[in-house]
Amino acid sequence: MIINVQHFVAQEEKYWQELESFMNRLDLNQTEFSIQDIERFHYLYERTSADLGKLTTYAWDPELRMYLEKLVSRAYGEIHETREKGTRLRFLSWLTVEFPGAFRRHHGAFIMACMLTLVGCLLGGGAVAFDGDVKQILLPFDHLHGSPTERVAKEESVTTDRLEGHKSTFSAELMVNNIRVSIMAMALGISWGIGTIIVLFYNGVILGAVIVDYMLNGQTRFLLGWLLPHGSVEIPAILIAGQAGLTLAHTLIGKGSPLTLKERFRHTGRDLVTLIGGVAIMLVWAGIVEAFFSQYHEPYLPYTIKIIFGSISLIILFVFLYRSGLSSNLEAEKGCQK
Repeated sequence: MIINVQHFVAQEEKYWQELESFMNRLDLNQTEFSIQDIERFHYLYERTSADLGKLTTYAWDPELRMYLEKLVSRAYGEIHETREKGTRLRFLSWLTVEFPGAFRRHHGAFIMACMLTLVGCLLGGGAVAFDGDVKQILLPFDHLHGSPTERVAKEESVTTDRLEGHKSTFSAELMVNNIRVSIMAMALGISWGIGTIIVLFYNGVILGAVIVDYMLNGQTRFLLGWLLPHGSVEIPAILIAGQAGLTLAHTLIGKGSPLTLKERFRHTGRDLVTLIGGVAIMLVWAGIVEAFFSQYHEPYLPYTIKIIFGSISLIILFVFLYRSGLSSNLEAEKGCQK
């Protein structure tokens, strides 16, 4: 291999300087690094190592060679460091920066997931409005097959804690079931999105059927007090799982992308893991709220309090998803484009 050493050095020097800047920030131990920062750091390390290897056969400035060897050695030591670094890649940073950042990067897939669910809602709600008996076929849960009015009367007649001693078990069952459905919604993206589309659509059918059934029976207030507290987090979590599944499908199909399948997965793989991890955390919270809050109705717990709680939760969630870590992600994206 023949190269123009001077031109090569002039071209690559900016990457060496950027890697050195990273190392200086690490030495100060005052900077919290995002996933994008770490990916950029690893890229710079690999590039600098390759540059050092290319230039080992040439008689060039020994001071520059020593500088590069030292830089690569420092970077290698940081990458393979075993001691705990309290300020790097902490869970809080992942949750408040990486998760909402991944959500925003694939916002189009989230909108598509919402649209698929909405179409299902319209179909399920329309079917129940047209023929109330169809809910026996559409709804998978026996307690939803009866009259909403009778169910509300039964629920409101309970004056004791019917889940006493069983809240934790009930909550865990909800978490496991919802997380399983979410993982399935994402994993079915491997079917080029067909499976994910079916899951989102069917969940929409169930949701629409339940909503219309209770509204037609004059139980809208009960419905809001029952669904909003946990549903304000649970439903968006399922939608985000669907978002991950559609993103996986788009990665597999790769329409319009010049990248290979392996390269496309390198770009989206970490985001997929981040999205489903965030979904799991959301569903853990939703399970706790449903077991300890949503299942209690008037006169035991006023609907107004439950509706306000659910509404505030929904607002906080969407502010979090669309605004949390925004400045950190913008800075990281600028860094990756250098």
